[in-house]
Amino acid sequence: MNPTQPPLHDLLARYLARQAVAHTEGLGTAEVGAEVVPFDAVPVQPVEPRLAWTEAVAVLRALDLPVDTGLVPPDWPTLVASHEPEVALPFCLGNFPQMVRHLPALLQTPDLAALRLSGGRAVAVPGLEEWARTAAQAEDYPRLLVAVAVLRLARQFAEAGRLLRAVKNVPSAWRAATANEEAALAWHRGDGAQAVELWRAQAESVPVLFNCGMAALFLGKAAEARAALSQAADRLPEDGAWHHLARLYLALAEMRG
Repeated sequence: MNPTQPPLHDLLARYLARQAVAHTEGLGTAEVGAEVVPFDAVPVQPVEPRLAWTEAVAVLRALDLPVDTGLVPPDWPTLVASHEPEVALPFCLGNFPQMVRHLPALLQTPDLAALRLSGGRAVAVPGLEEWARTAAQAEDYPRLLVAVAVLRLARQFAEAGRLLRAVKNVPSAWRAATANEEAALAWHRGDGAQAVELWRAQAESVPVLFNCGMAALFLGKAAEARAALSQAADRLPEDGAWHHLARLYLALAEMRG
C-alpha cells in the first residue's frame, strides 16, 4: 500500500471550499490594511479566525453554557487580525490565548506588573452596535453578552459598560458569565483592584480560578497565583489553548517564588 498525496488542484479546491464556508459563517481570514501597525519584534503566525472564535467562547463551555454557532459578531476576522498583543489576559468571553504573544517579555521582565497595562487604541467595529441593539430588542441575551465582550475587545470600554448597565434582568443561567464579564471589563480598563474584588466575590469556577490567579501573578502575588492557577490548569481541557496559557502563567508564578 503506497498512499499518494492528493493532486495540488484538489488540495486547493478543498482549501477554497473551507474558506468559502468560513466566510459565510463570518470566520474568514481578514485582509488587514496598511493602517495596522505591527507591534511584535519578529513576525508571528496570523491567528486563524475560526480557531480564535473557538477559544473566545471556551469560557461558556467552562460555565456549562450553550455555544450557539450563530453568535459570531460582525467584523470578527478583522478584529482578530488587527488586535494588539496582550500580556495579562483574563479568561472571559471574546478573549483568546493567542493574543498573548510577547513571550520573551514575560520570561525576562522581573516586574510583571509593569507589563500589565498594554495600552492600545480603540478599534472601530462597524455594524456591532446595530447587532447589539437587535439582540437587545429580541431579548437574545447570549448575543448581547457577546456584543459587550467584543466591544471590550475593541477597547470601546464606555460602550461595553453602557450595554452591561442597560441589562435589567439577567437570565439566571447567565449570571456567572455576566459577573465574569463585569470583572474582565474592569481589568482591561486598567482597574485591577476592582476586577480582583469582583472576581473574589463570585462563586468558585474555572474562569474565576484562572482570573484570580492571573490577576495575582501580574499584581506581584506569586504564591496566591500558584494556588489558583494550579487548580485552573488541572480543570481545563488539555487540548485547549486556555490550559496551556494557565500552565504558562503557573510557570511564571513558580519562577517568582
